[in-house]
Amino acid sequence: MTKAKGVPTIRQVRAYTVRGGGADYHDQPGGHWIDAQIATPMSRYPEYRQTRTSFGINVLGSLVVEIEASDGTVGFAVTTGGEIGCYIVEKHLARFLEGQKVTDIEKMWDQMYFSTQFYGRKGVVVNTISGVDLALWDLLAKVRQEPVHQLLGGPVRDELVFYATGARPDLARKLGFIGGKLPLKHGPAEGEEGLRKNVEGIAGLRAEVGPDFWLMLDCWMALDLDYATRLAEATRPYGLKWIEEALSPDDYWGYAALRKAVPRGMLVTTGEHEATRWGFRLLLDMGCCDIIQPDVGWCGGITELIRISALADAHGVPVIPHGSSVYSYHFVCTRANSPFAEFLMMSPQADEVVPMFNPLLLDEPVPENGRMKVSVLDKPGFGVRLNPACTLHRPHTH
Repeated sequence: MTKAKGVPTIRQVRAYTVRGGGADYHDQPGGHWIDAQIATPMSRYPEYRQTRTSFGINVLGSLVVEIEASDGTVGFAVTTGGEIGCYIVEKHLARFLEGQKVTDIEKMWDQMYFSTQFYGRKGVVVNTISGVDLALWDLLAKVRQEPVHQLLGGPVRDELVFYATGARPDLARKLGFIGGKLPLKHGPAEGEEGLRKNVEGIAGLRAEVGPDFWLMLDCWMALDLDYATRLAEATRPYGLKWIEEALSPDDYWGYAALRKAVPRGMLVTTGEHEATRWGFRLLLDMGCCDIIQPDVGWCGGITELIRISALADAHGVPVIPHGSSVYSYHFVCTRANSPFAEFLMMSPQADEVVPMFNPLLLDEPVPENGRMKVSVLDKPGFGVRLNPACTLHRPHTH
């Protein structure tokens, strides 16, 4: 075992942003299903209804955090945060990292979170902390020459199984996924006609994929309690597995009511835009959902996801992280309470399996026939590299 005095320390922290070319999955070129008509909280305004970039879903851009140790090892991670995140890393968070032992992740997380609490707690600040935390885990695993999943206690299964999120659940079935999650198109402002179109779309898909393939509906915070309840009831005949993120992330009371109101057998899920153990404690204690879906790049990183997962396990609620590629895979394979994973279909027409973070990351594994052997994750760290062809911009230094 390495003695404490031989543990490398953190020499430097660097933060970069990269824009365009699909480097941020929110910033896709025209014609991509991710930027088609999808119900959002801004769908109440007709001028922001047809595309998500019209209201600015892509304004932040990617945040890349690099952390270099005294022995020359470099860990890195990618999340959403852009130049704002770069400023927070370089001007505030770096002081809690540089000079610390690479093993002291718990202390560094604690100091980053509580030092930013007066202007943070959620949103871009916790996104940024998440990116730093993931880079710390990548660094420590590389120093130890182990995959991150070994630091987390090791796999509990040999294979991951996936459902797919995208515009074509029918194609996801043919590609071997266990289910398909479809973005809702029409929100409450489009009235009864929009509701009818939503239901007809689900009915058509169910007829196409058959009775046993999971179908789920991603509502992306777009609905109110009344509309979500009516939608759930109207789709009862088509056996939806779950209805996801139907309400504002802050409406814990609405989620608790929705969970009681949906048809028997339909699950209510949420958590993609929730953060920290305290936010998820509210969801769990108030009985808001049947599955929680934290994004490891937004909820506080792996350090916080460990705590969130333990809380959920104690409540008997599964943890199925939102997207996040390798950052989720290394965690999911180590938790019995995370029986399957999400794969975000990044091809423009959702018709082929491509890496989520392409072109920014190299060596990013993808499922084959809806499955992935855990052994493909057996590389040091998260097992991915930054693509040198992508131009990184460091807008701030400290």
